[in-house]
Amino acid sequence: MPLDQIDVDKLDQDKASGNGKEMSFLEHLEELRWHIIRSLAVIASLGIVLFIFHKWLFDDIIFGPTKPEFFSYRFACWLSESLGLGSTFCFEPPVFPKIAIGFGEPFIMSIKVSFVMGFLMAIPYVLWEFWRFIKPGLYAREQHAARGLVGVCSALFLTGVLFGYYIIAPFAINFLVGYDVPGVQNTPTMSSFINYMIMFTAPAGLIFELPVIVYFLSKAGLVTPADMRQYRRHSIVGILILAAVITPPDVVTQFLIGVPLYVLYEASILVSARVARELAREEAVRERELQKIEQQDNT
Repeated sequence: MPLDQIDVDKLDQDKASGNGKEMSFLEHLEELRWHIIRSLAVIASLGIVLFIFHKWLFDDIIFGPTKPEFFSYRFACWLSESLGLGSTFCFEPPVFPKIAIGFGEPFIMSIKVSFVMGFLMAIPYVLWEFWRFIKPGLYAREQHAARGLVGVCSALFLTGVLFGYYIIAPFAINFLVGYDVPGVQNTPTMSSFINYMIMFTAPAGLIFELPVIVYFLSKAGLVTPADMRQYRRHSIVGILILAAVITPPDVVTQFLIGVPLYVLYEASILVSARVARELAREEAVRERELQKIEQQDNT
């Protein structure tokens, strides 16, 4: 048996463990179309339900960080008192009106917010549909390696969104509303407030996917744990810059953003190290198989 046939045979065995279904290009497109349709149907259903309850959605969720009883403000005050610091860390959002300057802006923004929230809530299902589409094209060992990936991606994204909602948004609202320019009255519009709330949450969800991104880059050999450790100091500078970009120029807020990002970076190093060990084991197995075949050919 030729030496370069080993991997081919191994791949054939892996493929044989799958469903072995062969599809044409048009059949793939048709399959993808139905995955997209089902995903959009779930997003639309959630959006419609949220639109029906739009008063609750705006009052308790969207405008929640503007209320003194919001969880983040109560937790900061409780933590300050628990540490014996009195009311040092206690803070409340400034009182400010939200205005709608367009004739149909409340209605249009209600639709927009409902479907954006519907999309965020449907992320786990959308990722699951995407996984169902690509899974038949993967070999058995690849399917095994990606097991649980949908759950991990969903959990990381939703954690990032909640982090942006409960951590970034309260501090950002306090800073931006409290920032004064002489001769200018800061009266946010409904549209601008909602756009900023999206900016505080959705990008945080994407940033929290860093360990997953590093996992695939490590699989492709583009990232190694040694490289990540070597550039750890550079990453700290980059994290501080990123925290300054996505948050107001407030030291406390940047610290609250920078620490989780650095934890994600360290977690990504562990992920890359695990991938490197798996690749090393696979390489060792491949070399042993080559040696066995060489010995068989010599005999």
